[in-house]
Amino acid sequence: MELLENRMGYSFKNNAILKKALTHSSYSNEVKHKEKTDCNERLEFLGDSVLSVIVSEFIYKNYKQFNEGILTRIRATVVCEGSLYELSSKLELGSFMYLGHGELISEGRKRKSILADAFEALLAAIYLDGGMEKARKFLLPLIKPEIEKAATGLNEDYKSLLQKIVQQTPEELLEYTLVREEGPPHDRYFTFNVMLNTNLLGTGRGRSKREAEQLAAQEALKLLGIIDEES
Repeated sequence: MELLENRMGYSFKNNAILKKALTHSSYSNEVKHKEKTDCNERLEFLGDSVLSVIVSEFIYKNYKQFNEGILTRIRATVVCEGSLYELSSKLELGSFMYLGHGELISEGRKRKSILADAFEALLAAIYLDGGMEKARKFLLPLIKPEIEKAATGLNEDYKSLLQKIVQQTPEELLEYTLVREEGPPHDRYFTFNVMLNTNLLGTGRGRSKREAEQLAAQEALKLLGIIDEES
């Protein structure tokens, strides 16, 4: 398990809870007459809540421009089975799973549902072994790119709308300029200005260049009276 711990960036004090997180019910059912082995279903239950708390806190603090409805949609996008499967695949979690014979021969190590559930169980195991801060430190570097992708995708395409308006006057020049980069590489913020000729129309700050440009375009559209101030 040392290889997995190296990939996770976390070493367990209690190795038994790590094994439990990686134990599928098919395995525990097969060996129950030989040894007492608990499966990861209860840990999965807890991990679902730990995951939701960490993601909710992060998007609440970092996406202040979004209302409750959009925050909920971002969270739903990144805590779904498909997203968790991708995160478990980055860790190659399937190769460490304890599976019953039936699951092994039916490629259970690659099954989305098994790997997504195991990721939640693993997160819960870290939480129980090391506390919430350790769980947060493990999860956020993995899931932040998914959050940023979801936030950008849900953001209305203000850039395209602004471009269409400006193109009605061909001689006008619309340009986005990076004015500031802040923070370490793993927690970077970007600030962009959007200029119409020499006039500043809007400024946006976001966790990716695309998001910052979108927010700058949104401010420009407000200034031009195309969208209202509450958009």
